[in-house]
Formats: sequence, structure tokens, C-alpha cells
Amino acid sequence: MKYNKLIRDKIPEIIEKKGDVAVTHVASDEEYWKKLKEKLSEEVDEFLNEDNKEELVDVLEVIDAICYFKGLSKEELDVIKKEKQEKRGGFKDRIILDEVKD
Repeated sequence: MKYNKLIRDKIPEIIEKKGDVAVTHVASDEEYWKKLKEKLSEEVDEFLNEDNKEELVDVLEVIDAICYFKGLSKEELDVIKKEKQEKRGGFKDRIILDEVKD
């Protein structure tokens, strides 16, 4: 079966322990960035469909990989997040915008 998708680091080992052969390659930076974005979309879709902690953890794992690849620290993201929350707020108040009238 062909996949052509980004997988977790230990998956080839797990496949081979089952007696199968994992054919893999190491992605170039360009391919890796493309596959990270595809993986993020895949994991978000799975979370939206299954709504469980495991899928949310997968989303966070991909975000961690993106941060590492792009050289972003969680601290840096937290600063940006806090700045945005101060200017525009968060989502904790459950506010739904129904319309804007002029």
C-alpha cells in the first residue's frame, strides 16, 4: 500500500516489527514543510470528526514540529498569543457574532 505522507519517527520500526517492510525517505526542507501542512490539516480534520484527546494531542504534536522546523519557541508564540488576546480577546466568553448592522 502506498501512502506518501509524513509519519511519526517510530512508525517504520513498528511496521518492521510486524514483519512488513517500510519504504521511506527523508524529506527535503521544501517537501517537509508541505507535508507538515498536510499533516496539520489531516490531524485537525480527525479531531473535528472524532472530538477526542488523542486527536487533539496529534494536532499539538504537528504544531510542535512546525515550531521546531521554523525555529519558533513556545515562549515566542505565547508572547504573540498574549499580545493578540490583549488586543482582541480570546474565545473563552463564547461570543457568537450574528451580524453587523450599519
